[in-house]
Amino acid sequence: MAHLIPPMDDEPPAEFIAFVAGRLASLRSETARLVGGERFAPEVYSEVLTDLAGHWRRLCWRNRISHRDARTDYLDRRLVTRTRQWREDQIYPVEVSVVRQDPGPAPPAGTAAPVRRAAPPAETVARRLAPLLPTTARAEAQVVAEAGIAWVHAYRRYVWRRYARLCGGIVLLIGYLVQFMSQVSAPG
Repeated sequence: MAHLIPPMDDEPPAEFIAFVAGRLASLRSETARLVGGERFAPEVYSEVLTDLAGHWRRLCWRNRISHRDARTDYLDRRLVTRTRQWREDQIYPVEVSVVRQDPGPAPPAGTAAPVRRAAPPAETVARRLAPLLPTTARAEAQVVAEAGIAWVHAYRRYVWRRYARLCGGIVLLIGYLVQFMSQVSAPG
């Protein structure tokens, strides 16, 4: 079946994953700053990524037409909107304050701060070989997971909206047919 607007893919494109990989760390830190800590940040930034995934194709088209980064602008706007919605949903008011860590008292002028050196670790064969072995930690796996989860949520929203449009169209068609048949069958 031919589509005027092609349906949304059920898998995230590589461009979306690359975009999320480039912006995820700053998105997390900004979200944590806006909601007052790391505790509630994942629920806000995951909604922001879901919104971005739902509008990804439209934002890519806008990028090509306007030659501006519409995706980052949209991400920033959605972060502000989702943060505002999150704050309104909270039972208790959320207070966000910026706290700087105190580095401690400075040593008196003219004296050097005492330097404490840790004892050198015992040199083992495993420690000498560790830089040569590939790491088992996969940083990109978390990015792919975040992007994939956001894309799946956006795809589910897309499917439900598609069903709602179809049902709404059917109701309007039936209403139109009833109206038309009542006008045709009216004695006149």
